Amino acid sequence: MPPPFALVGGVAALWIRGMNLNLSASIGFLALFGVAMLNGVVLISSINQLSKAGFASREAVLGGARRRLRPVLMTAFVASVGFIPMAVATSTGAEVQRPLASVVIGGLFSSTLLTLFLLPVLYDWVFRNSEVDPTLAR
Repeated sequence: MPPPFALVGGVAALWIRGMNLNLSASIGFLALFGVAMLNGVVLISSINQLSKAGFASREAVLGGARRRLRPVLMTAFVASVGFIPMAVATSTGAEVQRPLASVVIGGLFSSTLLTLFLLPVLYDWVFRNSEVDPTLAR
């Protein structure tokens, strides 16, 4: 689920900065999807651990989101800050780096927000009244 969340921000960042989708931006999307998936897996894993421990769906979702808020935010923040010099570079070769950095920064912003707020809501909506054990769902 997180890659579409990241795609929204990456495309928006390219559009806002007036850049085209090129090879550099495409590589940025690949890196971005990896980080976005990692954040989603960390969050869902935490929710599943609480579900296995016997918490109701809503309590597991709230507890898992609360427990993983800081790690997800820190991962996104550090990655975004690391790409800022590339995004604002004006030296030789910067025209190759700027789209990659813009995609990663914009995509991390949107995927982090949507992963932290929308993914738990969707998880709760799917598994609230379900007979399916969420720890077995794939």
